[in-house]
Amino acid sequence: MAWDWDKLQQQRRTAGGGTPPQVNEVINKIKGVKGKFGGLGLIFVVLILLYLGSSMFYTVGVDEVGIVQRFGAYHRTTSPGLNFKFPSGIEKATKVKVRFVFKEEFGFRTVKADVRSRFATGDMYLSESLMLTGDLNVAVVPWIVQYRVRDPYDYLFKVKDPRGTLRDLSEATMRLVVGDRSINEIISKREEFAAQAQELLQKELDLAETGISVSTIEMKRTNVPEAVQPSFNEVNQAVQEKEKMIYQAREAYNKLIPQARGSAEKTIREAEGYRLQRVNRAQGDASRFLALYEEYAKAEDITRRRLYLEAIREILPKMGEKYIVDAEQKNLLPLLSLGGSKGGQP
Repeated sequence: MAWDWDKLQQQRRTAGGGTPPQVNEVINKIKGVKGKFGGLGLIFVVLILLYLGSSMFYTVGVDEVGIVQRFGAYHRTTSPGLNFKFPSGIEKATKVKVRFVFKEEFGFRTVKADVRSRFATGDMYLSESLMLTGDLNVAVVPWIVQYRVRDPYDYLFKVKDPRGTLRDLSEATMRLVVGDRSINEIISKREEFAAQAQELLQKELDLAETGISVSTIEMKRTNVPEAVQPSFNEVNQAVQEKEKMIYQAREAYNKLIPQARGSAEKTIREAEGYRLQRVNRAQGDASRFLALYEEYAKAEDITRRRLYLEAIREILPKMGEKYIVDAEQKNLLPLLSLGGSKGGQP
């Protein structure tokens, strides 16, 4: 039976025996290990260089600025584009959007912004918008604050939490303004109300050195809590009826008072005209009497006769039938017959 020498040697090595490895085999093994470690070192060096390159160059967007800190302290502000800095650990670059308009919502949250946007409301957001008005009514006042970063340095280093500070100051300002207004003013004058709130909020943000500029404050639909909505509607209905009655009363007032004033003015004018007429007539009569008196004083007989004749000419036509009796007539019978003959005519 022929022996398989190679198989026998393999069985001996498996069993723990066998000849020791040769020198050339050991050298080849050492070279192989050295080659492996040399490739890992090269890869390690390349990775370090890539890390340093990526941390030394950075890109700033068109709506951003870069704030570079060296060992934690502010060093410089970089403009949009490709910029260089020292590796991480020495310098750190923070990008701040200075042209982007941020938005903070109070009393609700936007779930989906679309043509028909969806909003989330509930008890967790109600506390933000639930406020007490100046006339001691409870109102739900949701609003939106839109703002931009005006000063990146103040925004990053002067305030620890700019967004939280903005929300706290917005809520405090809104409660201050609402507390000075009635519920009807808040519902009907939202634009005026929002302008006042924006002005006060900007002053508070400037005092806090937040570096934030408020663009607009948009007031959403203001209402009362659902629990008091029926009572509030009844009050509004009563107020509307009151306004209606006041309007009707003013309409009647505007109709009747001018008419009465016109009648009074007419009566006064008629009285003044009558007064002027009487005065003028009296003055004319007095002037005529004085003129007659002057003529009478010049020629008493002629003036007396003329006055007598003028009076007779005015009186006689008004007397009707007239009988002229001679002063020497003693018997009145002829006068009676004259009257009878006239009455006897057919």
